[in-house]
Amino acid sequence: MLLRHIGGLLTQPKTEWEAIATEQTAVVDLLRSYIAILAAIPPIAGLLGTTLVGWQVGEGEVVKLTLRSALNIAIAYYLAILVAVFTIGKLIHWMAQTYGATQPLGRCLALAAYSATPLFLVGIVQSYPIIWINYVIGLPVLAYTVYLFYSGVPIMMEVPTERAFLFASAVLAVGLVALVGLLAATVVLWGIGVAPSFTA
Repeated sequence: MLLRHIGGLLTQPKTEWEAIATEQTAVVDLLRSYIAILAAIPPIAGLLGTTLVGWQVGEGEVVKLTLRSALNIAIAYYLAILVAVFTIGKLIHWMAQTYGATQPLGRCLALAAYSATPLFLVGIVQSYPIIWINYVIGLPVLAYTVYLFYSGVPIMMEVPTERAFLFASAVLAVGLVALVGLLAATVVLWGIGVAPSFTA
């Protein structure tokens, strides 16, 4: 099972990337046995956190979402994660030729998915939706995710380190632009009435 790589990615990433690079991973297997499982952690934790725990702004009341609203958001969140990881994998595959690294889509998707492992796992923190706690825990994990990606590119894509740095930077830049686009889409959806419902 592909979940066996989690420990190695968190403790000895270079060695684990070398082990992953020797595997012939099919896209469907990676989606079914790794991405689909780990991508469910943040939405489920968020669903539980926003309906059972809630959050508080200053001295105000605790705010919670209705179960129906939270469930709709969790489903959209899950689908957005799946689409984002697959899109980054396709982007890596498409950009690879520019950097002299022609690799199969399965390997490119593996690079995207395994790099995102820390973000998937830290999603459990969303079960307690206090913004400052999520930032304090999430920002170092985000930094480690970026490190994981930069350390994985030269091994998985089989390119020199200098070229791998530029390659990884280009992918991250496009990913940040996509994130801003997703945030803008969320604002537009809320503006036209697709907003969360809060409990009374």
